[in-house]
Amino acid sequence: MGVVAERLERAGVYWITTVRDSGRPHITPLIGVWLGDAMLFCTGGQEQKARNLAGNPAVALTTGTDALDRGIDVVVEGDAVVLRDEEALRVAAEAWAAKYGETWRFEVRDGAFHHADGGAADVYRVAPRVVFAFGKDPYSQNRYTF
Repeated sequence: MGVVAERLERAGVYWITTVRDSGRPHITPLIGVWLGDAMLFCTGGQEQKARNLAGNPAVALTTGTDALDRGIDVVVEGDAVVLRDEEALRVAAEAWAAKYGETWRFEVRDGAFHHADGGAADVYRVAPRVVFAFGKDPYSQNRYTF
């Protein structure tokens, strides 16, 4: 999964799909980090995706390119679990700042990320159940199970 893991590490934007109480999907862009063997993302407790995850932890995270004939598109499926361990959160906060710059530096306290602007966010870890990679030159599809 080397090339796929590299793509997940380098991606600047991911799209997350969660499921509303009604069963309808909710899709939104976000930033995140591939750290070790899992995707991490954060969101405020009042955001729609957080409310969806409270009822159903199943997610799909996607990244890739809108080009038809080059690149790799990747889909990570799994369950989002809130990360509360403060040492793991500090490692994650450093990964966010290293990837996205000082604008995205978080302080870790009370089991969450806190931003200088006063906002707080829970961090979610998605250990992949399955990862799909779609190549475009040549066209291909690979499935990785965990």
